[in-house]
Amino acid sequence: MTTGPEIWFYHLERSTLEQVLPGLLEKTRERGWKAVVRAASSGLLDDMDDHLWTYRDDSFLAHGRATEPNADRQPVVLTESAENPNAAQALFILDGAELGDTKGLERCFIIFDGRDETSLTGARGRWKALKEVGANLAYWKQSPEGRWEKAA
Repeated sequence: MTTGPEIWFYHLERSTLEQVLPGLLEKTRERGWKAVVRAASSGLLDDMDDHLWTYRDDSFLAHGRATEPNADRQPVVLTESAENPNAAQALFILDGAELGDTKGLERCFIIFDGRDETSLTGARGRWKALKEVGANLAYWKQSPEGRWEKAA
């Protein structure tokens, strides 16, 4: 797996997913990349779908659902499945969704809530399994001031 994408773990401690995800998606789009956001829960995708349109008064993130027409033309696609309908370079994994096939991706973001024991345990297990197969891993943690710092 050493030729695969970079896989970055984002350990949420001071911020919520709703606070962090839009900024990461904006940075992804600034790189010229498309993104897929994968969640195991349709309820979470519904929440993110609404939030990405309204998270700031002066901006929104154009996006669509994988189940909607023209998903292949969306810069950001929200999905529960393992598909990559818009040929995205970045994959965002939420709420323990499966990583799946990472072929063709540049970077994967595994975002987990460090305040939730189940989420934390799942992320630790995922890190260990990916490390064992030689994945290109990085671990990002929030500083006391809320900035992201690379911890591993």
